[in-house]
Amino acid sequence: MEKNENTRKVKLKVEDLTIIFGKNKEKAQELLDKGFSKKEILEKTGCTIGINKASFEIYEGEFFVIMGLSGSGKSTLLRCLNRLNEPTSGKVYINDDDITGKNNKELLEVRRTEMSMVFQKFGLLPHHTVLDNAGFGLEIRGEDKASRDKKAQKALDIVGLNGFENQYPSQLSGGMQQRVGLARALANDPEVLLMDEAFSALDPLIKSEMQDQMLELQNTLQKTIVFITHDLDEAIKIGDRIVIMKDGVIEQIGTAEDILTNPASDYVKAFVEKVDRKTIITARSLMFDKATVVRFRKDGPEGALRKMRTTGLENLPVVDFQNKFLGFVTLNDVVRIAKKKEPTVESIINSNVPSVYPEVTVEEMLPLISGSKSAIAVIDEDNKFLGLVTQLSLIIEATKFNEEEIIELKEIANNQ
Repeated sequence: MEKNENTRKVKLKVEDLTIIFGKNKEKAQELLDKGFSKKEILEKTGCTIGINKASFEIYEGEFFVIMGLSGSGKSTLLRCLNRLNEPTSGKVYINDDDITGKNNKELLEVRRTEMSMVFQKFGLLPHHTVLDNAGFGLEIRGEDKASRDKKAQKALDIVGLNGFENQYPSQLSGGMQQRVGLARALANDPEVLLMDEAFSALDPLIKSEMQDQMLELQNTLQKTIVFITHDLDEAIKIGDRIVIMKDGVIEQIGTAEDILTNPASDYVKAFVEKVDRKTIITARSLMFDKATVVRFRKDGPEGALRKMRTTGLENLPVVDFQNKFLGFVTLNDVVRIAKKKEPTVESIINSNVPSVYPEVTVEEMLPLISGSKSAIAVIDEDNKFLGLVTQLSLIIEATKFNEEEIIELKEIANNQ
């Protein structure tokens, strides 16, 4: 079930955030405000623009992915969220509390209680056991050993390392070591989890397993997670929303489907062009929501025929007075019962037809059109009719052929 963004609590908020590296920051900021490019500012001031006026909100419980190529500013941006990087200008809020104005003592408390970070390099202490490594943040916070061991053990249980608490990091695989790093972050019970390319050093199989585990953990824990990656497939797999960055600028923010169907720039379009769209694009994006329908008991055979003539369609969906989907009627059947003067289309409604929810993907819909001439009805959980996905739009999305090419291929197939 989709959550309405208007009713979701904002956990993190970034306003007009800029980071400039170099000695002549004031001059660089002045040039940036005047619209000079990153390259021009570097040439004129020797300063590098790390982040260029970024603004966005992250919702409570959201898996928010920031991605881009090397040098795009994604890790720089992440480290602003807990002020490991100091912003040159702009604001960062957590729970409506501006952390950019906090002193070192206040900031340390935020890092200890509200945010935890998981790095690409595990950073485990080689001469400490797995349990001690998982509880290291708690030790720094000053908790007694009994308390931190209990919390650390619980975190290890969560990430699937029960039984390994007395091992040392050198005795663990790379994936298991990363789980220890994750357990260390979770042991603090943070509200926000910051993950900086946490899985990029892992081999592909272990990386996939860790992604799956993170999704399972998120279903249970519902933490707010900000995840950095340069891997688009990873971003699509785990992210509720994705930020794509280039040269310190946010190019686009949206769901994977938003970005694939409506890329905001040529850069984003090029970035996502090789993605297997049929595993991402859903019925919601493809459906025609102004479809002509036959209204049961209101439209008899003659009414259905008029609508078919007007639209040029030989199959129409039928709905009842509550707009609930009943099935399809075909032109041949409507003509037949019209000749018989039957008062309604009840006898010819074919209810044995596929229907899908809006979130069903193209890949999942393709098998449903085999042996059928009808479009696919899109319905909600109460069986109310929302729209139609045509077979033509499905095939275009799946094959990348355009409409003329598909019609030509159909004609060739029919003539063989």
